[in-house]
Amino acid sequence: MEMVQKGLLPRLEIRSADPREPVEVISVPKPWRLVGAGNYAAVVLHPEEPDKVVKVYAEGRPGLREEVEVYRKLGRHPAYSECYGAGDTFLVLKRLTGVTIYECLRRGIRIPEKVIRDIDAALEYARKRGLNPHDVHGKNVMMIEGRGVVVDVSDFLKDEYCIMWSDFKKSYYALYKPLLLRFPVPLPGPLLNMLRKGYRLVRRRES
Repeated sequence: MEMVQKGLLPRLEIRSADPREPVEVISVPKPWRLVGAGNYAAVVLHPEEPDKVVKVYAEGRPGLREEVEVYRKLGRHPAYSECYGAGDTFLVLKRLTGVTIYECLRRGIRIPEKVIRDIDAALEYARKRGLNPHDVHGKNVMMIEGRGVVVDVSDFLKDEYCIMWSDFKKSYYALYKPLLLRFPVPLPGPLLNMLRKGYRLVRRRES
């Protein structure tokens, strides 16, 4: 925790201009390394602690205390990370090392149906623990050695129903499984980004 408080936070610069888009990471102090960025926070790691990551929330972004509560309710489960500790603006989490489903699509990595079933089971487990899986999409789920895991649980305390994972599954079974499962090909990042923005626009209009 002291390493985070003194070595990371004073020199880490992140900002969030749009809560619907990933935060912008301006600078990360050495030897810390950026792992990824979501709509609320950036995730970094220190080479001396390779099995842990630090999730730092951007200024003004809500949800840290809620995320701590989500991890408390989840307990230990192979499809989720664990929270080892928290500060005012950060969480220390168990590192999940794999490839997001989004990256699998972008790089042409095969996504077995087992991964989809694993994520379904993980989300059902969360529901049984009194949580409401929310904002589950290709960048928030991951494949690790052929198994599916859920990377981001920060919105699992929200009340409203979220259809994103259901829509992703429909696309998987209607398009990916018959067309790309046996012979996956890389899908360009700009195409995936266009599809993502188009999907959000359609859902906003429908709601």
